[in-house]
Amino acid sequence: MSNRDSLDFAKEPVGSLFRHMFFPTLIGMVSMVVLNITDGAFVGHGVGSDALAAVNIVAPLFMVMGAIGLMFGIGSSVVASIHLAKGNAHAANINLTQGVGVSVLIGIVLGVLIYTFQRELCLLFGCSEALVPLACSYMKWIALMVPFNLFGMTAMFMVRLDGHPKFAMLINCGMAGLNMLLDYILIFPLHMGLEGAAIATSTAFSLGNIPLMWFILTHLEKVHFQRIKLTMTSLRLTLRNLVYQMRIGVSGLLGELAISSILIVGNYVFIHYLGEDGVAAYSVACYCLPIVFMIGNAIANSMQPIMSFAYGAGNGERLADARRLALRTALISGLAGMIIMCLGSDFVAATFLDTRCTAYQLCREGLPLYSPAFLVIAVNVMYIGYLQSIEAARQATLFTLLRGFVLSIPCFIILPMLIGVSGLWLALPLAELLTAIVMFAVNFRKKNMQRQKP
Repeated sequence: MSNRDSLDFAKEPVGSLFRHMFFPTLIGMVSMVVLNITDGAFVGHGVGSDALAAVNIVAPLFMVMGAIGLMFGIGSSVVASIHLAKGNAHAANINLTQGVGVSVLIGIVLGVLIYTFQRELCLLFGCSEALVPLACSYMKWIALMVPFNLFGMTAMFMVRLDGHPKFAMLINCGMAGLNMLLDYILIFPLHMGLEGAAIATSTAFSLGNIPLMWFILTHLEKVHFQRIKLTMTSLRLTLRNLVYQMRIGVSGLLGELAISSILIVGNYVFIHYLGEDGVAAYSVACYCLPIVFMIGNAIANSMQPIMSFAYGAGNGERLADARRLALRTALISGLAGMIIMCLGSDFVAATFLDTRCTAYQLCREGLPLYSPAFLVIAVNVMYIGYLQSIEAARQATLFTLLRGFVLSIPCFIILPMLIGVSGLWLALPLAELLTAIVMFAVNFRKKNMQRQKP
C-alpha cells in the first residue's frame, strides 16, 4: 500500500503536522459527539425523559471505559514516541503491544463485574428506585462492549502514531454512522425502547474493531504488535513498562474519572433539588459536555506524538512551537463552544426534550450558566495533555485531581446552598476556572525561576 498518509514527526513543520493530525482526529471525535447527541435525541423523543435520565445514570461507565483506554493509550503512545525519536522501534512496539493487551484484559474483567452488579451500580450512581429497571436494561448491553471499546481506544493511538490519522477518523465516523442507523431502526420501527439504543451502541462499537484490527495487522509501517515472551524476566519487564505507562497516562484516567464523578455528584444534587426532571435537564448538559472534552482531547492527542517526539529528540524550540499552537487552538475552539451553548440553549434543549415538559424549561434556563465551562475545559484538557507528552506525569496528575475532585465536588455541594438552583449549573465552570488559574500561576512561577537561574 502507498503510504501517502504517513507523517514524519522529526522533519515536517509543526503547523503542517498539526493540521494533518488535528482535522482527521477532530472529525473522528466530533462524529462520536454527533453520535452521542443523536443517541440522546432518539432516546429523549422516542422513549421519554425518564429514559434520558436513566442513560445519564449509566453514563459514568462510559467515562470509566474512557479512563482506562486513555491511560494505556496515552501512556504507551508517549513512551513509544520517545523510543521512536531515539531510534528504538523494538521498544516502541513492545510498549504499544503491552498497553493494548492489558487494556483488553481489564475490559473483560470490568465487563463481567458490570453485568453481575447492575442494580448495585445504578443505585451507587444516584439512581432513584423508579429509574432502576430502565437503567439496568441499558447497562447490561453496555457491559458486553467494554473489552471491544477498550481495544478500539488504545489501538487508535497506534494508528495515529504510525501517521494514519485519516484512517482513525474513518473508523470513528463509520461506528458513529452505524450506531445512529441502528438507533433509529431499533427505537422507532422496532419499538425496542432504551434496550434497543443500548444494543445499537454495543453492536456498532464491537463491529468497528474488525477493520481496525485488519489495518493494524496489514498496513502499519512504523509500529506493529510485537510478540511478548512469557519468561519471568520478560514478565517483570512487562510489569515495569506497564507501571511507567500508567504513570504517564494516569492523568488521562483521572480526567475521565473526574467527568464520571461530576456526573454522579451532579445526579445526586440535581435529583435532591429538582427531582427526576432536574436529572433529565442535567443529562442534556452531560450529553453536550463530551463535545468540549473531545475537542480538547483532539488537540492534545494530535499534538502528543509531535511534542513527545520533539521532547525525546531534545528539540525545545519545536516543542514550544507545538505548545503555543495547541493553546491557541484550544482557546478558539472553547470560545466557539461557549458562544454556541449560550446563544443556542433553546435549540439544544429542544433537541433532547419535548418543549412542553418541565425538564425542557429547566434545561434552557441552565445551559447559558453552564456554557463558560466549555472555554476553560478546552484549555485545561490541552495543557494537561501537554504535560503528559513531556513525561511531567506528577504535575498532570495533580492538576487533574484538582479540577476533577478537589474543586468540582465542593463547588457542586456549596454553590447551590449559597445561591440556589443557579449554583447547580455554575459549579463546573467555577471549578474549571479555579483550576486554570492555579495551572497558569504554577507555569508562570516556573518560568520566572528559570529566568532567574544564572
